[in-house]
Amino acid sequence: MKITFFGAAGGVTGTAYYCESSEARILIDCGMFQGGRRDETRNKKAPPVNYRTLDAIVLTHAHLDHCGRLPLAVRDGYRGPIFGTPATIDLVALVLRDSLKVQTSDLEKLNRRLSRTGRTRIKPLFDEDYVEGAISQMKPLPYHQLYLVAPGMEIIVDEAGHILGSGTLKLVLTEHGKQKSVIFSGDLGPHGMPIVRDSEPFKEADMVIMESTYGDRNHKPLQETIDEAISIIKTAMETKGKILVPSFAIGRTQDILYYIEQAFRKGGLRRFPIYIDSPMAIEASRIYMSHPELFDDDMVEFQGSGELQRDEGFIHPTETAEESKHLNDVPGPCMIIAGSGMCNAGRIQHHLRHNLWRPETSVLIVGYQAEGTLGRKLVNGDKYVNIYGERIAVRAQIYKLGGFSAHAGQSDLLDWFNILAPDRPRVVLTHGEEKARIILANILLHRYGLQPFLPQYGDSIEL
Repeated sequence: MKITFFGAAGGVTGTAYYCESSEARILIDCGMFQGGRRDETRNKKAPPVNYRTLDAIVLTHAHLDHCGRLPLAVRDGYRGPIFGTPATIDLVALVLRDSLKVQTSDLEKLNRRLSRTGRTRIKPLFDEDYVEGAISQMKPLPYHQLYLVAPGMEIIVDEAGHILGSGTLKLVLTEHGKQKSVIFSGDLGPHGMPIVRDSEPFKEADMVIMESTYGDRNHKPLQETIDEAISIIKTAMETKGKILVPSFAIGRTQDILYYIEQAFRKGGLRRFPIYIDSPMAIEASRIYMSHPELFDDDMVEFQGSGELQRDEGFIHPTETAEESKHLNDVPGPCMIIAGSGMCNAGRIQHHLRHNLWRPETSVLIVGYQAEGTLGRKLVNGDKYVNIYGERIAVRAQIYKLGGFSAHAGQSDLLDWFNILAPDRPRVVLTHGEEKARIILANILLHRYGLQPFLPQYGDSIEL
């Protein structure tokens, strides 16, 4: 079998791994690239495979950088099954429909400007038919069951601990009378993430394709990060400032709400208005609550405590654009959680445009910020940023809270791999910027005597 890397190779987005044997061909993930203009150009095409002969697509989880190009695969002729856990199927439907909505809105604005200058209007990458086609092709892949996805290829999925429904995949290949196995880590969550269960490492494999997003460092201890966030919130409440939280709609928003509700419950914070200004995050939260079978023990206990009902009077979903605009007039202190997580689209950009120049504003960066994104510029300390063509002064307080990451830090990655190390698999490091995966590769070499392969886009490796 040959595996070719058409994304997340030398970067952290656009995951797509093409696996081809003598009998079958499958694609592991089909994600969008996120970042600068070069990434936008790459998103015009699906991963370069023959979709009319592709047997299956298998998803690790529902984040856009792992599933966002599915409609392009359908556009290019794919009519086969798209496998994911039941929760992943629910969330992918939400993600793809939201992606279409964002694309349509952005194109309308861009094409109005192009029309005024006499230039050719830009066509959308995909339309509703391709989105609904992808959703209709999805098939459930339950946890802990070996499932035949293509001739000679069986997959079993275990918990990755990243977001609801996320999985680590083990591909068991039977070819020419021999059996080999490859593990695709997917995105691994840190130990002790709220709501979802911790990752479940497999014990043996011939090859491991492993993410390395934070291969070069550990996050701050979670409790230290929570304490820091509470201190920032208390200061903002005293100055009556707005607290803006750019947050991924799936996973991060639910985690942040969980931590705040725990602080309300334990008396660390007095209750204050929190606005979930993201229709996608609101619906994602509903999907989370519809899958209690995936909750960890703490979330099960919290759900049964009755505290969630008490907080409803302070947590306000703002679904419509009109409700979102009204938040410009809402006085602080309050918190506005809005997408997107890297500040490169969505309602958070409007809130940043209205509030970045105010010194009393606090911006809490609670997730990874890819190169070229607005969020990365804020983290890097840029004094001015451009939003919707307007130059905005950055006078707000910008806080980077790394401990809230849904990605495993270096120690958690090594703990996960340590279970597999005695089997001495071949190691491939993906889903990481070069510095992160080179550092992790050196650790794996010196600790285990294993020399990882670091693929670039289009590189292949044979099993």
